[in-house]
Amino acid sequence: QVHLVESGGGLVQAGGSLRLSCAASGTICSIMGWYRRAPAKQRELVADITSGGSTAYVDSVKGRFTVSRDNTKNTVYLQMNSLKPEDTAVYYCKCRTGPTWAILDYWGQGTQVTVSS
Repeated sequence: QVHLVESGGGLVQAGGSLRLSCAASGTICSIMGWYRRAPAKQRELVADITSGGSTAYVDSVKGRFTVSRDNTKNTVYLQMNSLKPEDTAVYYCKCRTGPTWAILDYWGQGTQVTVSS
């Protein structure tokens, strides 16, 4: 069975920092990423990273957030700096695995990030 365990969310003031972690077990993730869903908004990709270290970010977090991973631990991190109230959302970790003809995505349970103004 595949499990993703997230940690690191919480309440922080605007301008502060948080670091999210997501550890995957039961599979090897080719791509690991972070998504978020704010109230009354659709889920959006925040950042992702391949096993080779290639990264992608949504424009709104570029320069503030950094995604990284430890392949030996099958763990992905999201360092969030200069947080803004609009970053408030539930953040979900995603693990993509499998060959190109049978891709599977697994999701974490979500962790709440709240940024106060």
